[in-house]
Amino acid sequence: MTRQAATSRLAGHALVEALVAQGVDTAFGVPGESYLAVLDGFHEHAGKIRFIACRQEGGAAFMAEAQGKLTGRPGICFVTRGPGATNASIGLHTAFQDSTPMILFIGQVASDQRDREAFQEVDYRQMFGPGTLGMAKWVGEVHDAERLPEYVARAFHTAIQGRPGPVVLVLPEDMLTQPITAPVVAPARPAESAPTPAALAELRERLAAAQRPLVIAGGGGWTPGATAALQTFAEAWQLPVGCAFRFQDLFDNAHPNYAGDVGIGINPKLAERVKAADLILAIGPRLGEMTTGGYTLLQAPRPAQQLIHLHAGAEELGRVYTAELLINASMSQAAPALAALAPPASIAWRDWTASANADYQANLVPTPVAPLDMAEVIRLLDAKLPEGTVFTNGAGNYSGWLHRFHRYTGLHRFGKTQLAPTSGAMGYGVPAAVAAALLQQDRWVVNIAGDGDFLMTGQELATATGYGASKLLVIVVDNGTYGTIRMHQEREYPGRVSGSDLFNPDFAQLAEAYGFLAVKAESTDQVGPALDAAIAAGKPALLHLRLSSDVSTSRATLTAIRDAARQRLGR
Repeated sequence: MTRQAATSRLAGHALVEALVAQGVDTAFGVPGESYLAVLDGFHEHAGKIRFIACRQEGGAAFMAEAQGKLTGRPGICFVTRGPGATNASIGLHTAFQDSTPMILFIGQVASDQRDREAFQEVDYRQMFGPGTLGMAKWVGEVHDAERLPEYVARAFHTAIQGRPGPVVLVLPEDMLTQPITAPVVAPARPAESAPTPAALAELRERLAAAQRPLVIAGGGGWTPGATAALQTFAEAWQLPVGCAFRFQDLFDNAHPNYAGDVGIGINPKLAERVKAADLILAIGPRLGEMTTGGYTLLQAPRPAQQLIHLHAGAEELGRVYTAELLINASMSQAAPALAALAPPASIAWRDWTASANADYQANLVPTPVAPLDMAEVIRLLDAKLPEGTVFTNGAGNYSGWLHRFHRYTGLHRFGKTQLAPTSGAMGYGVPAAVAAALLQQDRWVVNIAGDGDFLMTGQELATATGYGASKLLVIVVDNGTYGTIRMHQEREYPGRVSGSDLFNPDFAQLAEAYGFLAVKAESTDQVGPALDAAIAAGKPALLHLRLSSDVSTSRATLTAIRDAARQRLGR
């Protein structure tokens, strides 16, 4: 049967039709004159897809990245040329390092103006050049309007294949206004790769012979079925499971096999356990700097532990670490294959697994802090909000309390519940929370942000109220400093503070100006009532927490860090 061409319509309209055909119902962006025909296409198809106009391109790109994490399909962001694209680059970099499928559409100068340094002109293939050290898996520019649906289909396929990631598609302004008849292309589906029988047999043999194995799960491409299969595998083999940096929702944190998160602020006992393991089974993570403690928990390039590394991207395997066994497989195929492996009749590491969980449980016990205890704030959030609540954060020491004390639910139970940047991008949490609240309006979403982190993208509160988010709670932890930088200053140059002090507005008044309910708390006993008011508000709410700048991390104060540094340096 011959495929019939579609009726003639503007290329910009055809682009929106192609998004709808791919199952996209929401796109984020900041409007620009370089893609007016696409904006008109959103108007033409308003009953099928919506365009969320954000307040800054970095926020829009973060929202699209969060969309990719939540749905497993490419998040969609539209920005204009030049300044718009450079602002959006932070979300693109986050998607690359987080292995998140995303497509950034960029308006471009008209074809007859190219290569003249026209107004806001940038060569995006140079700017976002593809490669494992780049910012995008592929950068394409459409010059033939009739091929636009083909390019869109390729962008979706590229974003979801192998190791998921971001794609950039550049749209010359004049191309978008041309009439085309090319039909849209069928929805993209990932080509899934499965581990070979021989690889599974070797994996089983090596694992069965181990005495102290440890699973580290992470990376992109996980499905609810895959995380359920991971849990089945861990239960059958009685394996301790740690989650890579900011992938804590891949395994139910309340499960007796859970060992904790392997990342910044790692439980010292878990760090020692990683080093003491005789076999590391890495399922999905790329084993980057944060997960490996600066490549010290696993020495590069040849770890002291046996390493079995499963990853969806063939180019990732062996790139940093030499392993006993490398398996190129999609998580949707690898995890069920592992779950089907018969465990040995006798498991030598039962006590090892039990002690790993005991260490995790002990790490949940905080050292009380007065007058405001962040560990108690996390406990109250968990007690007052339903399971399946989505938690978001950007970068900063404040996130350590969330990562340490909140117990994430497995992806197969409630979907994605952790939205956080492995790239360490400040400002991620607010836009990610807004996106989650708009995309999944039946779920509660909580963003925890530091004062420095919040003001990177706090203007996106306007997007939340403008588009009707309701079950959204933003918690600003205000200690008047760039906390992580201040901590490093005290560690390396004790007592010599430079550039890390912050001068903040009244966050409650700012939130009220955006239409949020605003409440404050300066002591632990004020937090519970403040949360009750926020939850009952029926509209977005912001909780402003005032914290002493001396409370640096969930494990140490600035005073203790400074004193230790002076003693080390003999000052």
